[in-house]
Amino acid sequence: MNAGRILATMALLAGAASAASAQTANQTVTFQVDAINQIAFVGSPSLVINTATAGSNPTSATAAATWAVTTNQTGAKITASIGSNMPAGLTLSVNLSAPSGASSAGALSLSTTAVDLVTSITKLAQAAIGASYSLDATPAAGVVASTTRTVTYTITGGT
Repeated sequence: MNAGRILATMALLAGAASAASAQTANQTVTFQVDAINQIAFVGSPSLVINTATAGSNPTSATAAATWAVTTNQTGAKITASIGSNMPAGLTLSVNLSAPSGASSAGALSLSTTAVDLVTSITKLAQAAIGASYSLDATPAAGVVASTTRTVTYTITGGT
């Protein structure tokens, strides 16, 4: 064999080896994101009515807290209720400030029937949103020993 022919054969073998080393493969990856609707509250509001102006109802007591929300849906809403109604002459109200792009109903009194506090919550994660509680009394409430009501907040997703 001559040298030129040997070099040509070696070049062909080297090219075949490098062409044979390149290879590809495909893999299908399946993914999904489920509906996420989460709310959380920070703080332990305490409301004490202990004063009044003569001739007027007792002075309301107020307390502040914060809340946070994460939803990946459009049109989520937050409702609230308490497990048992307030004693006669007492009203517990809550006002949740609205996160970006949503709407707050303002201060609403709570009972065993859920009320819509915030609506039109759409695809966001936001923390440190204001919440305020108010306790109002009439003289008919009389003296009420320290007691509690658990406020149940529910977030329901839209679409």
